[in-house]
Amino acid sequence: MQTLIQDVRYGFRMMAKAPGVSALAVLSLALGIGANTALFSVVDGVLLRMLPVKDPEQLVLFNWQAGKAFRTTGLRGTFASSLFPEGMRGGSPFHARMFAQMRDAQRRDPSSPLQSVFAFADLREVSLLADGQAEVVGGQLVSGNYFTSLGVAPALGRLLNEMDDTASAAPAAVISDGLWRQRFGADPSIIGREIKLNQHAITIVGVTPASFVGPWQVDFKPEVTLPIALSAAIEGERAIEEKPGKPGAWWLSLMGRLKPGVGLAQAQAALDPSFQALAIEMMPPPSRPDQPVVLTPKDQPHLLALPGGRGMREIRSIYLEKVSLLFVVVGLVLAIACANVANLLLTRATVRIPEVTVRLAMGAGRGRLIRQLLTESVLLSLLGGALGAVFAIWGRDALMAAGAGGVFLPADANYALNWRVLGFTFAVATVTGVLFGLAPALRSAKVDLAPALKDSARAGGAASRSWLTRGLVVAQVAISLVLLVGAGLFVSTLGNLQRVDVGFNQENILLFSLQPSSGGYKGERLTQIYEQVAEKLEGLPGVVSATFAQMPLVARYFDQYGVLLPGETESSGPEHSAAVLIVRENFLTSMQIPLNRGRSFTAKDAEAAPKVAIVNEIFARKFFPLGGVLGKRVGFDAATLGQIEIVGVSRDITYNSQAEERDPLIILPWRQQGEMPGGMTFSLRSTGDPVALTSAVRGVIRDIDASLPLRDLKTQLAQSEESLSEHRLYARLVSVFGGLALLLASIGLFAVMAYSVAERTPEIGIRMALGARGPDVLRGVLRQGLLLVAIGLVVGGAAAIALKRLVTNQLFGIDPGDPSVVALAASILVAASLLACLGPARRATLVDPMTALRRE
Repeated sequence: MQTLIQDVRYGFRMMAKAPGVSALAVLSLALGIGANTALFSVVDGVLLRMLPVKDPEQLVLFNWQAGKAFRTTGLRGTFASSLFPEGMRGGSPFHARMFAQMRDAQRRDPSSPLQSVFAFADLREVSLLADGQAEVVGGQLVSGNYFTSLGVAPALGRLLNEMDDTASAAPAAVISDGLWRQRFGADPSIIGREIKLNQHAITIVGVTPASFVGPWQVDFKPEVTLPIALSAAIEGERAIEEKPGKPGAWWLSLMGRLKPGVGLAQAQAALDPSFQALAIEMMPPPSRPDQPVVLTPKDQPHLLALPGGRGMREIRSIYLEKVSLLFVVVGLVLAIACANVANLLLTRATVRIPEVTVRLAMGAGRGRLIRQLLTESVLLSLLGGALGAVFAIWGRDALMAAGAGGVFLPADANYALNWRVLGFTFAVATVTGVLFGLAPALRSAKVDLAPALKDSARAGGAASRSWLTRGLVVAQVAISLVLLVGAGLFVSTLGNLQRVDVGFNQENILLFSLQPSSGGYKGERLTQIYEQVAEKLEGLPGVVSATFAQMPLVARYFDQYGVLLPGETESSGPEHSAAVLIVRENFLTSMQIPLNRGRSFTAKDAEAAPKVAIVNEIFARKFFPLGGVLGKRVGFDAATLGQIEIVGVSRDITYNSQAEERDPLIILPWRQQGEMPGGMTFSLRSTGDPVALTSAVRGVIRDIDASLPLRDLKTQLAQSEESLSEHRLYARLVSVFGGLALLLASIGLFAVMAYSVAERTPEIGIRMALGARGPDVLRGVLRQGLLLVAIGLVVGGAAAIALKRLVTNQLFGIDPGDPSVVALAASILVAASLLACLGPARRATLVDPMTALRRE
């Protein structure tokens, strides 16, 4: 330890003797380490943090894996009568009876591997009415043993229990700490207060701790928690049903707590047989009774027990894919920073040859010398890591601002710098210190003592001309080219997406959504309020037209349904499907979507009239390639088979996102739907700035029903821009990191060339004494630097081609090997390198031959 302290003190003295080199090294490392730490804090918040509950490592998340013939008609959001591919994971949801059986079996059987089994489901949109003010909040439905199984204590009041989850219990709810503080001003008397959720009176009985986010962990933070017994009242179409095959029955996520000493495999083996039997029983009946599905043992579904301590696995995996590419990018930036520092230390090692020679001559061991030099490099890296932690805080905030709203990263995750993040920073700093310091240390320790004592100035050799120094420069150039090409591809992708013709006029449109069903509107009342709102909005000054649809356009999501064509009785799966959009009769006119053939909808296309539909050109070409689509009849299932007549063909529009390939689309009139959608997105086309209509729109809704919360109020252009947020973030971040890599590589090249000129001063003096002119010397130095750049460009170009698989899925309208992008990136790199070499080259032309000869 005493020797280590001496090494540290000496290391600080050596850094103080060369403050410029030390500052450059620390700053280079800080930028590289800071970028990696900022991204790791995001990964930690999304993927690594354990649930803030009691003994989270004992939690198990239940999943299931389908056999090759397991029908999934009963799952909400899947294709009617479709089949899962063999081995595909069904994940959540589970059938309600599966939860009941697993829970009861665990309670009856003392040998059960589980202490408890509990269930939960999300309620993404709940209408909250309190103190006369309505808003939309996120909620969840949970079993009565949910909180006790997780081991969560209330921050205020009490939490839900088994008694609350019964049909005879008084309606009770628990709210989150965030909702309590923001909506109710942290009022301690909130316990016992009555609020309305979806127009149902509920009593608040408790407040959850601030750190508790439920098993979701990321992506979703429930603000209201209700017992499952209230599911029918709060969200009727998702109520638990005992009838096998009922679409609303498969909706529960299941977790359990293992007994001490019990593993996942043991729990899975114990529970799988009963799960298989009930899963087959709950499987929806075949659409063709004369052709039932026969399941062999290998085709049966299997229960999967997965670690649950970090929450919902499927949600977290989505974000892992998003940040993986960025981790590669920041890792390359750190590699350039390390190469920079390694080259700086290599040049310093040559300058310190007299010191090393004296040490060796006085009996110092080479191992002891390597240790001293490694201590100095680790000191540099630790200082860079400390400064990098500061940069990481700024970088994390910038990253969250760029991915705000949860589109790219979950907005509610905890991204604080904790011991794990700081430990990562320390580990990266230490490892990089050893890596970039090892080569200079080994090289210094290999000094040949006898020649060095005779002429220490020559003993070090030509550091700037060594294969290691040149190789590091080539590596920096190559990595910089890869990042610049990536930046060019992402910027081009963003530009291509922004130029996509979405098929309708997005100008002067204001959007907002209403969910009247959460306010108790059903049947005829639901139809009436949609029409009432639309008529009131059309009467506002400055409004050209008002319409609505079940979903907004260019919103990154859409419903898909299997399509039955004439003569078919069963859909053939996802390849035989179409997106479905339910709209008001004036939707196409209001959104200015051209109708290419046939007629548009009218008010006469009501519930009692023959069912009609409008399809897009892609639908017509795919399903009716021979033409004659008008008048053809289609359906979605046996009940609608041959009942829906195609009366029009519209222009192809972008209904999902600009990056998604357009698929077949069926547009249906809203009045002909057997069950009216519980929510609609309204679109107002105005004569001027649509934002100016905001207060008037709020006034209309307030006058009609003040309990209806208005949400997602934005312009159509803003909606389209939101759909590009992920691509915009990639373009910005990779461009920033590409520019940072270019700067670091240029500094590294400048440093190497400057030292090369200083080292070759005697040689340059002799050349000039023998008649070499300034331009000749200038070209010679530039040729030396640009040769390294040329080699780096070749290596970087090959690497960019090899790595194109990493970015192919993120690109649109451009090939990963696009020559124009590669050429532009190479041109920028050559120009920056030329500027970096120009200073040292110009200094070489100013060498005085007599001074150089006297030095020689």
